[in-house]
Amino acid sequence: MSRILVLGSSGFIGRAIVRRLAARGDSVVVPTRRRERAKPLILLPTVDVVEADIHHRAALVELMRGCDAVINLVGILQSRRASGSALYGPDFDRAHVQLPQLITAACREAGVRRIVHMSALQARTDGPSEYLRSKGAGEAWVLAQQKDLDVTVFRPSVVFGEEDRFLNLFALLQRFMPVIWLGSPQARFQPVHVEDVARCFVSCLFDASTHAATYDLVGPTVYTLRDLVKLAGRESGHARPVIGLSRPLSYLQAWAMEFVPGKLLSRDNYRSMQIDNVSSATLPFGLHATPLEAVAPGYLGGRTPRGRYGPMREKAGR
Repeated sequence: MSRILVLGSSGFIGRAIVRRLAARGDSVVVPTRRRERAKPLILLPTVDVVEADIHHRAALVELMRGCDAVINLVGILQSRRASGSALYGPDFDRAHVQLPQLITAACREAGVRRIVHMSALQARTDGPSEYLRSKGAGEAWVLAQQKDLDVTVFRPSVVFGEEDRFLNLFALLQRFMPVIWLGSPQARFQPVHVEDVARCFVSCLFDASTHAATYDLVGPTVYTLRDLVKLAGRESGHARPVIGLSRPLSYLQAWAMEFVPGKLLSRDNYRSMQIDNVSSATLPFGLHATPLEAVAPGYLGGRTPRGRYGPMREKAGR
């Protein structure tokens, strides 16, 4: 049995990785600021949910005591705007740049050499968006620590799965909106299944050949954003007309959405979509990528145990 600290474990990808680690018998440490956020993981027999602030070095060191490896999945899609000459906003800086620096320092103090870090496809320090630049800076920092630490970096495209906030969001919007006015309709993505991502993370943990390596994680097919929105509407049973916006109107839409509660889109998101989120890579470790069409229709159409709850609630008037 190994002991693994998973940072960002209460998120969509984190839950899949923790479940897979627990299934093979590993002891998993799941830090969270609020215990209720990790409810789906609490009942797993080898998972230890701990309330902690991972942005404090002392807390990180304590969490790492006795661990064999650390997995960092922490990431955010939006931030307050950068000020002055800053390359990215303060929230991106804290989550994507400062935290990896804290993690590597805490690993040295706690005596943990192994780190598996999640970056993002097309992340680079000179990227077109604050998100990609901050992700690129964090990735570069972690890879630069190879003298003292054993690092592997994964760079997934957009991740889909039953609990995703990508295809499910498009399906939800089409349930309530008669027409979808879609910004950046020609943006290209290569969605990868969450279980494929989880398998890659778990497979590499104690494989020395993956040290200092970076892997792009993508699915087998490239789609435009328009393709994905149409698929979500069709498979959920709420297909709507999709009207693509020009670049100027796409930018204006992103700016306007910054003032909407929930902030579904931002100008920085728009800038990220100006480069294709695709790769020629195949999944490592002999794994075969799961086609989107093999999984998405099931959960978008409510044909999973979890998906059946919605129609049942509607019939009951809840």
